[in-house]
Amino acid sequence: MTEIRALGYVGVHAKSVEDWAAYGAGFLGLQLADRGRSRASFRMDDRKQRLIVTEKDTGGAAFFGWEVADGAGLDSLAARLESHGVAVRRPPRSLADERGAKELIQFSDPIGNQLEAFHGAAVASEPFKPGRTISGFLTGPLGMGHVVLTAENPDPMIAFYRDVLGFRPSDYILQPFTAYFFHVNPRHHSFAILGTGRNGMHHLMLELGSFDDVGQGYDLALGEEGRIATTLGRHTNDLVTSFYARSPSDFLIEYGWGGRWVDMEKWQAVEMKDGPSLWGHERAWLPEETRAQARRMRLALAQAGVRHPVQVMPGNHVVSPAKERG
Repeated sequence: MTEIRALGYVGVHAKSVEDWAAYGAGFLGLQLADRGRSRASFRMDDRKQRLIVTEKDTGGAAFFGWEVADGAGLDSLAARLESHGVAVRRPPRSLADERGAKELIQFSDPIGNQLEAFHGAAVASEPFKPGRTISGFLTGPLGMGHVVLTAENPDPMIAFYRDVLGFRPSDYILQPFTAYFFHVNPRHHSFAILGTGRNGMHHLMLELGSFDDVGQGYDLALGEEGRIATTLGRHTNDLVTSFYARSPSDFLIEYGWGGRWVDMEKWQAVEMKDGPSLWGHERAWLPEETRAQARRMRLALAQAGVRHPVQVMPGNHVVSPAKERG
């Protein structure tokens, strides 16, 4: 059992904070909460901040904030990390204030990603106001979404996140590329690792409250040449319908709707042999040979008539009075 309950916040680097101000609010629909010459922060719900952008010569991830319930949970996690030989740092209170947390610890994963665990997230005094008209994001106890990292060698990362941090395996794929998915709450996955042959950050996923939010975002992305990295499609494992857009930080944003929830007590991880997507999701970032393999897998699913129910929530759907089939 892990003390970690959700992905609470993410910090990233970007060559231009100005680019992120326009991208985060005008395209993603985040609220620009704070803006300085070399730093910006964004809201996506009642939290004071969820995404923190700092200007740097190169883009990429800066840190990942994982939420625990309280101080006892934080101390328990710190003790387990230290028992596994992981160095734990307790930064000054000023950094916790900067992150919008009551208390936090810092440590690193096997490939050097800076991780933070915290509790006592600060809540904003004003209601969330999206940067463009959207229904809102699915957060709360599910956290801000999921993050996917790339690894030259996934094995040490899998062992660390599963055996040390206590993340629970959701499922995995071995074709047309390798990917391992983990959950810490009922969201199908809050974390995943891709075996790409290089270390880095692949994407951050944000889940919207309405399918139309995603479609209208897709329209905006289509209006910018080169913005779309993966076309609209639906995953086979978490059942999210989404597209992926290039961000100003050299990683992708998955913009999606309709994610599957797992039963934390009963879920069993399996190999997903049908590939990563039920339809769509043409991945421009893959080599052509791998793209062709993924395409063949999708067409085989279509030929076999594979279908999955849409994952809806109360209030975002109505039941159609479909005619009975003769």
